[in-house]
Amino acid sequence: MKEYELTYRRWCERATDDPDLTEELRGMDAAAVEDAFYRDLAFGTGGLRGVIGAGTNRMNVYTVAKASQGLANYVVKHFPAEARRIAVSYDSRIKSDLFARVAAGVFAANGIRVSIYTELMPTPCLSYAVRALGCAAGIMVTASHNPSKYNGYKVYGADGCQITTEAAAAILGEIEAIDVFDGVRRIDFEDGLARGLIDDIAPEVYTAFVGEVKAQSVLFGDEIDRRVSIVYSPLNGTGLKPVTRTLREAGFTNITVVPEQEQPDGRFPTCPYPNPEIREAMALGIRKAEEVGADLLLATDPDCDRCGIAVRTADGAYRLLSGNEVGLLLLDFICAQRAKHGKMPERPVFVKTIVTMDLAERIAAHYGVQTVNVLTGFKFIGEQIGLLERQGRADAYICGFEESYGYLTGAYVRDKDAVDAAFMICEMFAYYKTRGVSLIEKLDELYVQYGYCLNTLHSYSFEGSAGFAKMQRIMGAFRAGLTAIGPKSVWKTLDYSEGLDGLPKADVLKFLLSDNCSVVVRPSGTEPKMKAYISISAANRDEAERIEASVAAALEAFFA
Repeated sequence: MKEYELTYRRWCERATDDPDLTEELRGMDAAAVEDAFYRDLAFGTGGLRGVIGAGTNRMNVYTVAKASQGLANYVVKHFPAEARRIAVSYDSRIKSDLFARVAAGVFAANGIRVSIYTELMPTPCLSYAVRALGCAAGIMVTASHNPSKYNGYKVYGADGCQITTEAAAAILGEIEAIDVFDGVRRIDFEDGLARGLIDDIAPEVYTAFVGEVKAQSVLFGDEIDRRVSIVYSPLNGTGLKPVTRTLREAGFTNITVVPEQEQPDGRFPTCPYPNPEIREAMALGIRKAEEVGADLLLATDPDCDRCGIAVRTADGAYRLLSGNEVGLLLLDFICAQRAKHGKMPERPVFVKTIVTMDLAERIAAHYGVQTVNVLTGFKFIGEQIGLLERQGRADAYICGFEESYGYLTGAYVRDKDAVDAAFMICEMFAYYKTRGVSLIEKLDELYVQYGYCLNTLHSYSFEGSAGFAKMQRIMGAFRAGLTAIGPKSVWKTLDYSEGLDGLPKADVLKFLLSDNCSVVVRPSGTEPKMKAYISISAANRDEAERIEASVAAALEAFFA
C-alpha cells in the first residue's frame, strides 16, 4: 500500500472535527485519494493556498491548525514572551471565519496573545494591524482572487510584510515536524475569548487605517469635482465598507454599488473568477455603469488588495484599463503633482516587479525618481519600503505597483492596498476630468511622450500531481536555451534561480528580446499554473498586437 493511501486511512479514522470532511473522505475514489494526499499543501512566502476539502493537500481545519502550530513554534523561538502577539483577519470565502478561529485557538493555546478583527477585513487592514499593535506576526485567511473552491492563509512578519524566504523556510521546518493530529495544541475560540487570550482589534485601528489612506492624497489644495459618478463592486468580498467609507469621507458621494456583488458571499455566484483582471468579473459592473451613466467603474477582489477599473469613452462605451496602464497613470500623476507643489522627497524611490511594464522606469526617470526592480510578488515591494524605513527614509517611497492590479502609494502598510488604489484612482480621475482630460487621453499622451508598449499575461493550468511534474519539465525546456521566440531573437537570458541582481533565488526566467521586447516565464507560487508575461515595444498598438500574437503563438508549443 502506498504511503498516501495509509495517510488517507488515518484521516478516515481521526478527521472527525468537521462533518464536511468526514462525508468527503467516505466518498473518495482512488484518483481523489491520490490527489488529496500525494503531498502536503505547499507552504512558502505566500503561506498556504489550496482547494478546500479533506486531505493533506487541501485547505481544512487540520492543515490550518498544523500550519498555525508551526507559526506558533516559530514565534515562541524568535520573540520574547511580552512580544508574542499575532493579528488575525479573514475574508468572505467559504470557511474563512472558521479557519481564522481555529488558527486563533492554536496561537492562544501556545501562550500567544491573539488580536482578531470582529468582522471580515481586507488584507491591507491586517498588514496595518500587525504594525499598529506591535505584533510578532499576522495571518490573513484568504485565497485572494482565486475561484470559490480555494482558500488560503497568508503569513505576515512583524514588519507587516509577507514573510521572507528565510522565515518561510524556518516555519516550514516547524510545520513538517508536527503530527497533524497529535502535534497541535489548541483551545476553543470562545474559551480563548473568555480567558482573555484572544481579544478584538479595536475599531480605532480600522479608523486609523482609513485616515492613513486619505493622507495619501497628492492634490495639495488643487480643486477637483468630487461629484463624478462612480460605480463600485467589491465582488462579494471585503472591500464594501472600507472603500465606500474612505471615498465618502473624502467627499465622493455619487457612488453606486453593484447590488449583486455588494454583500460578502464566498460562492461568488456572479463571477466564477472574482478577479478584476478578468473581463467577466467586471461585466455586471459595466452593465450597472451603463445603466446609471457612470464616469468610472471600480472593482476590488475578495480580500481587497487588487483594484481594476473601466472608464467611459467618448462614444459612451466602457474601456477596461490594465494593471500596467493604471500603474503608469498613477505614477505619472503622483510624480507630476509632487513636482508641481514642491512635495517630492529627497532621493525619491519607485518600486516595481520585474514583470511590470518597463515603460514605468522611463516615466520615473523623467521626474528624477529612482526605480527599484524586485521579484514578482508585492512582498518584495514591501521589503523595499522596510529597507528605506530602516535607513530613516520611509518618506522617500512615493509609490509601487505590479502588473497584476496591485498598488500602494504610502509606507503605512507593507502590502498592496485596493482601498488606497480606489481612493487615489478616484482623485486622479476627478483631477483630470475637472480639467477636461480623460484617463484614456492622458494615457495616450504618455505613450506619445515615452513610446508605445504592450504587456500581456498568458496563464496555463496544470492540475494535480501530473500537472506539477509537467510544470517542472516545461521550465527545464525553457532553460535548455532559446535563440528566438517567434519573430524576436533572444539576446540575453536572465535566470533568477541563481539569485540575480541581489534578489532572492526564484524559479523565474526572463528572456530579453530584440527591439526592447521581453518574455518572462514562471510557475505560480500560489496556483497550479504557469505564467508567461510578454512585453512588446513598437511604433503603435496595431504593430505591437501583431508582434505579441506571434510571440504568444511560439510560446504555446512549450505549454501544450
